[in-house]
Amino acid sequence: MAARELVVLGTASQAPTRTRNHNGYLLRWDAASVLFEAGEGTQRQMVLGGVASPRVGRVCVTHRHNDHCMGLPGVLNRMALDSPGRSVTVHGPEEAVPHLRALAAVADADVDVRVEGVPVRETEVPVAQVAGCALVARALEHRVPAVGYRLVEPAGVRFRPEALAAAGISGPEVRTLQREGELRGVRLADVTEPRPGQVFALVMDTRACPAVEHLLRGADLAVVESTYLHRDAHLAAEHAHLTARQAGEAAARAGVRRLVLTHFSARYGDLDELGAEAREAIAGLGAGTEVHVARDLDVVEVPRRV
Repeated sequence: MAARELVVLGTASQAPTRTRNHNGYLLRWDAASVLFEAGEGTQRQMVLGGVASPRVGRVCVTHRHNDHCMGLPGVLNRMALDSPGRSVTVHGPEEAVPHLRALAAVADADVDVRVEGVPVRETEVPVAQVAGCALVARALEHRVPAVGYRLVEPAGVRFRPEALAAAGISGPEVRTLQREGELRGVRLADVTEPRPGQVFALVMDTRACPAVEHLLRGADLAVVESTYLHRDAHLAAEHAHLTARQAGEAAARAGVRRLVLTHFSARYGDLDELGAEAREAIAGLGAGTEVHVARDLDVVEVPRRV
């Protein structure tokens, strides 16, 4: 199992299909697991995807539409079955808090549920710390108040092997230098270089707007809704969603390394067409963003920083 990976639990928008469950995305990030969205059927998808509920400490919901949160009672009951009395925090837009609390009440599960409202603002707001990384949210533009999420690892340093060799430092001495900051007159800064932290982003129901690119900027892995093909852009505009082309363009401009397309309209059977449209948009902007068209139960690794 990769230390950082995404388990796709559902990829359908509005209505599920024979092969696509309602939305659910489990992010494994070091020792932490965060569930983004909990559409109807998520509990069963967790079983099929090998997702252990005791590892899930947070559920992050983007908005109150039921295809993104109606599965919350089942998820909470699964948690109570696997680990009675445990605590879990549910995050969602402030406007959605009464809806999320009602769903938790319906579950009536032996779980200590805390529902925390996320301010819906046009600037980033802090949500939580996840494995030492900052989880933030920002308002998107949908038919109801909605937010996207961004998880950012602090920048660090990495050793330069050639510098270590030139300094005559190897084996256990490397750990000593890392711990103490200096060894035999060699400073840690002399043999290291900056290492950018990894970034994960999730953008669900929204029309095209500047906040999309803001949330996606520099992401190693980005999960982005692509409800429609661009030939149906009038429907995307009417219902406040993105097309695959718009998702690809935003990811390319934002410098995303790996783009996961999801949240597909039931009108499309051939999902490869959406992937092709996003790739064409990315190529047209001269970017190197990789595109992954999500299928239920896919496991997608967060690209490693070298």
